[in-house]
Amino acid sequence: MRIESNTDLTGFNTFGIKTVARYFARFSDAEQLGELLQAPEAAGGTLVLGGGSNMLLTKDYGGLVLKNEVAGIEVVQEDEEFVDVKAGGGENWHQLVMHCVDNGFAGMENLSLIPGSVGASPMQNIGAYGVEIRDIFSSLEAYDKTERTVRSFGLAECEFGYRESIFKRRHRDRFVILNVTFRLRKQPRFNTSYGAINAELERMGVQELSIKAVSQAVINIRSSKLPDPKEIGNAGSFFKNPTITQPAFEALLANYPSMPSFPAEHDRIKIPAGWLIEQCGWKGFREGDAGCYPKQALVLVNYGNASGIEILQLSQKIIDSVHQRFGIELEREVNII
Repeated sequence: MRIESNTDLTGFNTFGIKTVARYFARFSDAEQLGELLQAPEAAGGTLVLGGGSNMLLTKDYGGLVLKNEVAGIEVVQEDEEFVDVKAGGGENWHQLVMHCVDNGFAGMENLSLIPGSVGASPMQNIGAYGVEIRDIFSSLEAYDKTERTVRSFGLAECEFGYRESIFKRRHRDRFVILNVTFRLRKQPRFNTSYGAINAELERMGVQELSIKAVSQAVINIRSSKLPDPKEIGNAGSFFKNPTITQPAFEALLANYPSMPSFPAEHDRIKIPAGWLIEQCGWKGFREGDAGCYPKQALVLVNYGNASGIEILQLSQKIIDSVHQRFGIELEREVNII
């Protein structure tokens, strides 16, 4: 167990923001994590990194940055209908999805090509194309930094919401997710009605629907709209899609009859944040190396040497302009560090 000093974090966040961690270490199990949390270097605070895909680093970190490298993918239980797959929190999310697709385990295919780690996936209840983590979630184990014990969480205990969980709000920074178990189906229940999946399947010439075909369609769509973090720094969707009341939606629709929408929980209406941002003229905007991606306004990008503060300032300008025009307050999906 080695603790480094003054570690460059550029390669540990998908925005490619250059910041420095006063101390840095890696852990592969709960025992190592527990020891690191009690090290003198942790006195200045700790920050756990997975794939670094859902954060914006705005300054150097004065404490101990811990890289989650808990590994392993295994089937822990199965019956005629379901198979439970347990994955270490440090595993790459997309590689887990591909493993399950290749083995015929259905349910994850719509979540293909989402950047990040397995451990981060329940924190914000990641979702895409009509599927969220809570739809395939069974349980997880997390290290309690307060009690210094490993605790199990079931579906209800995670309090999943739209890009929300108990780990992101009420117990933020208290738990470190060590592993997650997903309940997947042996016989798929396809979800292809959301977005452009059906159109892409048709373009691909798919005659017989399969989870591999759906996964590939999602990969094709995401690749056409979203920049590869290895080429252009980004964290995927920077903002949540806002939800508004039915009366508020009807009032806006009178002025914007082409405004897209989707039904949301609690009889609310979800409006695509990308559409709102594009209507305000931000799509393709660039100031220095901070910009709004030309192919998807929901994605903020670092074209090379933008600072975290510059990206944050751009996001605030977007939030302000959307609120001024539509009366809707956008909320950042990315964690600001």
